[in-house]
Amino acid sequence: MENKARVRFAPSPTGELHVGNARTALFNWMFARHEGGRFILRIEDTDESRSDSAYQTSLLEDLKWLGLTWDEGPDIGGGYGPYRQSERLDLYEAHLKKLVDADLAYPCYCTEEELEEERQTLILAKRMPRYLGKCRNLSAGEREALAASGRKPSCRFKVPRTTIEFNDLIRGPIRFEGEAMGDFIIVRSNGMPAYNFAVVIDDHRMAVTHVIRGEDHLSNTALQIMLYRALGFEPPAFAHHCLILGKDHAKLSKRHGSVSVGEFRRQGFLPEALINYLGLLGSSFAGGREILSRDEMIDAFSLSRASRSGAVFDEDKLRWLNAAYIRKTSTEDLLRKLEPFLRAAGFRPETLDAAWLKNVLETVKGELTTLAEIGAHIDLFFDERYSLSDEARRLLAAPGAREVVGAFGDYLERAEDNAGDIYAAAIRHAKEKSGAKGRDLFMPVRAALTGKLKGPELDRVFAVLGVDSARGRFQQVKKTLGI
Repeated sequence: MENKARVRFAPSPTGELHVGNARTALFNWMFARHEGGRFILRIEDTDESRSDSAYQTSLLEDLKWLGLTWDEGPDIGGGYGPYRQSERLDLYEAHLKKLVDADLAYPCYCTEEELEEERQTLILAKRMPRYLGKCRNLSAGEREALAASGRKPSCRFKVPRTTIEFNDLIRGPIRFEGEAMGDFIIVRSNGMPAYNFAVVIDDHRMAVTHVIRGEDHLSNTALQIMLYRALGFEPPAFAHHCLILGKDHAKLSKRHGSVSVGEFRRQGFLPEALINYLGLLGSSFAGGREILSRDEMIDAFSLSRASRSGAVFDEDKLRWLNAAYIRKTSTEDLLRKLEPFLRAAGFRPETLDAAWLKNVLETVKGELTTLAEIGAHIDLFFDERYSLSDEARRLLAAPGAREVVGAFGDYLERAEDNAGDIYAAAIRHAKEKSGAKGRDLFMPVRAALTGKLKGPELDRVFAVLGVDSARGRFQQVKKTLGI
């Protein structure tokens, strides 16, 4: 076994990458990079009915998009492969034979209906639901008869009536009593290994030194330690981080909104922002800092500082972080990232003047919280998309707004196109003629110029639009208001 830390992220390709699983991947990745170890990607695809190659592809794409690169995995290989469980079935079969030969596992012929009936009986008796060992001591003849009746057995592990103890690197000493556990399935009736069986063999054979995962796996750890002992393996160190919760403090699910990396990616979140936010959930960094680079997160990462209590996912906080990262992004990089979102909004970047588009992006960059919002923020710079929102119409109909719009528009009509700072001069003129100031002065101008009540600084918008466009819009508004 290598002396350096070896950790793994082992998703099942049964759906899109959940942000909770992405955070588990992030914790493992940061730990490996902090320790100078290796980060392994393993695909757990033995659930044939639910696994899908398309999900496997999207999992790899989302991890790469997040920047969580792996050192060994199904696409790049490594010294401990193969890295898909479906390609390791012979290993599971060989280790199952060891347990059966040692009388540590046995065939179970119970049907799903029988198991559910047993479960409900225990619940009604206010006892912990568990398998009571009906098939544990069947004779050879009884097994033959059940097999002859057409029943295909699963294989169960004989749980020893001992205490299972381990020291969790986040939660401290953990204790489980074997007496409270039933014999559990290690190979299903279809011959495929169950999760707890396969993961023990894989982690041992891949020389995994630390298993870092969510607290919902705590009970699995007890079962896995039993298997480690039965197979004569040395267990790795375990660390169980807290789960991500919704604002109602229930486990984060689709009813809380977006929950997959793919959804946030399609909405225009930056990978740097999402990684930063997931790193903050359930861990703390020195000085209470909230915006950190990947290198800073790696340097500061420590399992000892990971929280034991659930971390609430606050999408508003994520949006704040994303906006901060957008502002930090160079205009050139931002344009590249925005291209698919511009096209989705109906724009063709290649047909636009590059210098002009750069000015537009520099003007609206501070307004964006996600990349997908770009269409709603830049449409005001296109005369063919210009229109007054309902809010803008109501404001322009208010007392005093007509005088401001009329005076500002009159100045634009008389102004020479090269007459210096036309916007500032028009504002002074409107102020003198209408007597308005502050919001009463600027809001009617914003509403008439952009058709909206919110947006970038007006002088910057005016500079990008140009005098001709501004003049035409004020003429249109004046006509609408009957000025």
